[in-house]
Amino acid sequence: MKQPASALKIQHTDLRFTREPLLAPFGFKGGSVDELWQILCRIEDAKGREGVGLGVQSILWSDADVFAAFSQSGGNAAMLLVTQRALKLLENRTLTTPPDLIDAILPELFTYACTVTGNASLKMTFVLNALVPVDFALWQLYAAQHAIGRFDDLTASFSRSLTCRHTRLGVIPLVTYGMPLTDVRALAGQGVFLFKIKLGQDPGGRHDPAEMLSADKQRALAVHQVLKDFETPHTDCGRILYYFDANGRYDSKARLLDLLGFLDREGILARTVILEEPFPEALDIPVGDLPVRIAGDERAHSPEDVRHLIDDLGYGAIALKPIAKTLSLSLSMLDLAAERQVPCFCADLTVSPALCDWNRNVACRIAPLPGLKTGVMESNGRQNYRNWDAMLASHPIPDASWLEPVDGLYPLDERFYTTSGGVLLPPRLA
Repeated sequence: MKQPASALKIQHTDLRFTREPLLAPFGFKGGSVDELWQILCRIEDAKGREGVGLGVQSILWSDADVFAAFSQSGGNAAMLLVTQRALKLLENRTLTTPPDLIDAILPELFTYACTVTGNASLKMTFVLNALVPVDFALWQLYAAQHAIGRFDDLTASFSRSLTCRHTRLGVIPLVTYGMPLTDVRALAGQGVFLFKIKLGQDPGGRHDPAEMLSADKQRALAVHQVLKDFETPHTDCGRILYYFDANGRYDSKARLLDLLGFLDREGILARTVILEEPFPEALDIPVGDLPVRIAGDERAHSPEDVRHLIDDLGYGAIALKPIAKTLSLSLSMLDLAAERQVPCFCADLTVSPALCDWNRNVACRIAPLPGLKTGVMESNGRQNYRNWDAMLASHPIPDASWLEPVDGLYPLDERFYTTSGGVLLPPRLA
């Protein structure tokens, strides 16, 4: 029997947060953070069914201008207000589907976020980051309302592109500006075969593009010299490969070509799988003629953005971030990229173990990046959180075999697929 619409209405919402310290300042986009706020949202319908959604706020990643304008805590407080507003906008609405509700509230929420931050040019990533725990709570509630227990069944009507079923995923660690080279070598010794390396340094604190370029060259070469002789069975070339992330720090194509020329001369470019977000979002610079696959991240907020990046600017890969831009939008962006045969991959936001599994459920169902023999997923939480082991204990399935990599790979057994990594179960911290 079809349920009456009133039974599907959202009746009550709740919001909580905790502050998780990092082991050391986490440097990127020319700045750094030393803690990340962990968000928990509850959404309950008129029949008492509920969804619980987790999120991590990353102000520096989502909008560096907001980070610069506020204190670290002030920026987090501003984003938390946006999440709270999203929950209030949902109350008394009927849950049709999570993507429908996210689409319905996004315009008003963006206007509110511009007011809260005092930034009329606010980046959409800031609002999407704030929406992540709300979106996951909606997906959990939708699953409860429709008696859905598996991720495959949950997403079947929302994406045509989750067609793979990997039995393992390579872990992509993050090499930040200050990460010791001894730690880089140790990760290679543990079987890691794709390293994400942050570019866009500001070594003198003067926002000097020439200083940034010089520092990026030196850092890339230093990391390469550590990794160049390692062998691996998981790449087509048999060697460790690189994934560079510039976070929009390069101000011109000429400066980026200078970097790429250096990487080519040093033998680094040939081992570079992707270079992510070289230019600021405001610069619509074609990249199809560059000698490396360019990936979109912060500037990919919607299927329309993905279409523009691929069709008009020549981007060759898209970073999917269900844990940073909502699962609702990520699925539609994946389908658009798949239609154009452009590869996607799942990138991290330094999230908790429980949040990793939302990414893992997508990453294990999409094809490997060109040059790799298996799927991959970025995960840098263990590298950065002070209390990572305690966070592991709060996972819905804390003894799960897939939570920690073995020889550089997350093993995905039948239990992972049967339980969907625990994403439809309430977190133990709830």
